[in-house]
Amino acid sequence: MTRITVLPHVEICPHGATFEAEAGQSLCDALLTHGIEIEHACAQSCACTTCHVIVREGFDALAAADDLEEDMLDKAWGLEPVSRLACQVTVADAPLTVEIPRYTINLARER
Repeated sequence: MTRITVLPHVEICPHGATFEAEAGQSLCDALLTHGIEIEHACAQSCACTTCHVIVREGFDALAAADDLEEDMLDKAWGLEPVSRLACQVTVADAPLTVEIPRYTINLARER
C-alpha cells in the first residue's frame, strides 16, 4: 500500500485527505475510490486534461510521462514542471502528495 496525500482544494477536497492506495492502479482511480471526485472527462484515455494534478512530493519516483501525456499536459491550466495527468500515473511504492489545480479546461462542463 502507498500513502497518497491530497492537499486541500476548495471544491473537491476542502480539508485535504490522506489514504492508502494499491500499487499498480492509476492515481485517478485511487482518488475516485477514496471519494476525491476529480474530473476525468475522457474516461481516463489521455484525451483531455481534466485530471491534471501537480505532484508536490514523490514526482521523481514516478515513471516518466510518455509523449502523448506530455502533449496533453501542454494544454492544461496551471501547468508546472511537476504536473501529471492522474489517469496516466501508476501508483508505485513511494508516497505521493498531490495538489488538484483550482481550474480545469473542460469544454463539456462549466462550473
